Amino acid sequence: MRDQDVLASVELLASRRDRRRGARRRESLDGALVLRPARAVHTFGVRFPIDVAFCDEEMVVLAVRCLPPGRMTAPHRGCHSVIEAEAGSFERWGLKPGDKLEIEGLDEGRTG
Repeated sequence: MRDQDVLASVELLASRRDRRRGARRRESLDGALVLRPARAVHTFGVRFPIDVAFCDEEMVVLAVRCLPPGRMTAPHRGCHSVIEAEAGSFERWGLKPGDKLEIEGLDEGRTG
């Protein structure tokens, strides 16, 4: 959520195993994945480009980028969580650096 607007449903990937898998072996993403904790991501084994948002501990978006298959990012300074979605999603949602996000159930380890 941003300013009480629901942008997408999310799936929280909190275990090391789940974070490592991320979007791999999926044909598409319905909504978004939240990798927490995470400072960097890769798209090795991912079949489609993804939008990536690096967020701090307060879920403020620090940076966004589109990552094609077979690439990786460097660790992003100050990043605590990474959000992944299908390429083009962030543009549709109007997601940009500086946005403060709220993910319902994040602290409880549930999806929201």
